[in-house]
Amino acid sequence: MLDRTQGLIAFVRAAEAGSFSGAARTLGTSPSAVSKNVARLEARFGVRLFRRSTRSLTLTREGTVYFERVAPLLRALDEAGDVMHPEATARGLLRVTAPGDLGRVLMERVTRQFLPLHRGLKLEVSLTDRHVNLIREGFDIAVRAGDAVDSELNGRLLARLPLVLAASPAYLAAHGAPADKAALAHHDHVRYMLDGKPFPVRFADGSQLSPQGVFDADSGVATRIAALGGLGIVQMLRFAIQDDIDAGRLVPVLPGLAPAMVPVHALHPFGRHAPLRVRLFIEFLAAQLAAFDAARAQPLPGTA
Repeated sequence: MLDRTQGLIAFVRAAEAGSFSGAARTLGTSPSAVSKNVARLEARFGVRLFRRSTRSLTLTREGTVYFERVAPLLRALDEAGDVMHPEATARGLLRVTAPGDLGRVLMERVTRQFLPLHRGLKLEVSLTDRHVNLIREGFDIAVRAGDAVDSELNGRLLARLPLVLAASPAYLAAHGAPADKAALAHHDHVRYMLDGKPFPVRFADGSQLSPQGVFDADSGVATRIAALGGLGIVQMLRFAIQDDIDAGRLVPVLPGLAPAMVPVHALHPFGRHAPLRVRLFIEFLAAQLAAFDAARAQPLPGTA
């Protein structure tokens, strides 16, 4: 029974990490030990759970089906273990995914404020604008900007944050600042791509504009860099570029127009009783975003 349990844990951690070495780091053992435990599990079932190569470790069809069944069970065991610890202590591995631009700002606060309070917690972060499959890829929390549409996940609305149009001083010096929406359409734009399509410029009154782009990217990090480089006007969450605005690296465009608001959610694959580490982390994010006054677009403490 012990061998089976070790094989199960090794399998799930290897699937989550994408490698035996990554699983070994999580489990505090060696890659060879993880590999042997997985091999014993495969021998017991008589199937291959992974496709192995020198560069990658991917689940087979059978491995995918098995992972989707057993990973939630391990999460439930972790959750049950939380009741044995003091109520404010987060322990274990916490895997989080967030958009690159939003995560860039939030992670600074996580590393400086949250982690020092929870020394028993190990944090693994993926900053990507791709919507990962939390269950299949083994993540505990996804921070997402925009409407939450995944019905398999539990979610919490953290905040509604304003968008802002901004450009570099160099761009505005060369092209001038648009005086109104009509003039905005004739400027160069750095556009964010969502599901293969450029995200339109949106305003609080419900109107929107789909200008031509000189630089398109499916990454908020890339669009921010392009705007800082003077390529054109960008629309982003103000929260994500407030430090650039405060420092004068970017200047708001058409500041008199009320901005559209974007909901930011924290999603997790657990039931009503999420593990303590998940609950504490989401509470921390909610407090940080609440400190950003969406109505007046004031910066969080420490960003000015």
